[in-house]
Formats: sequence, C-alpha cells, structure tokens
Amino acid sequence: MAVLDFLSRRHSVQAIYFDHGTEHGRRAGIFLLEYCRQRDIECWYKVIKADRPRGVSQEEHWRNERYKEFDVISDWYPVVTCHHLDDCVETWIWSSLHGEGKIIPYRRRDVIRPFRLVEKRNLRLWAEMHDVPWIEDDSNKDTCYTRNYIRHELMPHALRVNPGLSKVVKKKVLNDDYQAFSCV
Repeated sequence: MAVLDFLSRRHSVQAIYFDHGTEHGRRAGIFLLEYCRQRDIECWYKVIKADRPRGVSQEEHWRNERYKEFDVISDWYPVVTCHHLDDCVETWIWSSLHGEGKIIPYRRRDVIRPFRLVEKRNLRLWAEMHDVPWIEDDSNKDTCYTRNYIRHELMPHALRVNPGLSKVVKKKVLNDDYQAFSCV
C-alpha cells in the first residue's frame, strides 16, 4: 500500500491484486479495490487457481502463477513489484540454505523491483506518516510456509549472529545491480 501510494503521487498507475483463494485474500482484495476506487486507480483482480502441480510447494505455485500474469501484462505495461530489502534478506537466507545464495534481481523482463534497498519498516513508516491504510495477512504468521518460518524463526537467530545482515545483503544487491547494468 505504501508503494502504491508513493507511486500514485507522481505517476499514473494501475494496481493488480492476486487472490490466492484464502478468506484473507478475498478480504484484502475487497480492501484494495475500495482503496483504488476512492482514488480513481484502476485495479485488476486475479484469482490464482488452487490446483497446483504435484511436487510444487504452495508458495512456488502462487509465485509461478503471478509471474505468468506479469509476463502477459508486461507486454503492454512495465510492472513494478514491491519487493523490499527484508524480502531480499529472507530470499538470500532461503536460497543459501539450498546451496546457492541468490539475490532477487532488479529486473525480470519488464518486471522491475526498484524498492529492494528499502527496509520494510520504512514502507510501514511511509504508510503511517501519510495515513495510508493497510491490512495484514494472518497467514504471514503461519510458519508452515517456508518464508514465514525463515522470517519468524530463523531471522532472530541470524540477526543475533550478524546484526548487520541487512547491510551485507544490501551490498550484494548493489553489487548484483552493478554487474547487471555494467554488462548492458
């Protein structure tokens, strides 16, 4: 919501919402549709099919379905996602535990992620300072999802070992961007 508010102050934007088929997903979709209606922002509402291929986690299925839509949309419009630095840290930890620390790239075709250096707390602060409403997804607390387990269980321990972990990943993000843009 903070990013939508920030971008809509200076740009003509459209929003897209993915309903993952949960009760919260429907409530959040209605919340966003109403927010956009009040501000004359076009909002697309997409429902992600619940049936996922065998052997694919729920999280991966949702991500794959979102990017299928992004690939179609980005043929006409650039797509900006709201990935932030905390997402980058969690992804780096997750991928490191699977053998190769990866950084969320700045760009994937015409999908860009310009907020990867912004901490989530700064987005929340923007929302509070500008009276931007938001709602929290209760499933974000459910540690059966790998990302939430990393966020709630692993991160406190990782930060105890290295309180500057965000700075480490921020350097990796900047280095990754430098490598990508210097090759262009």
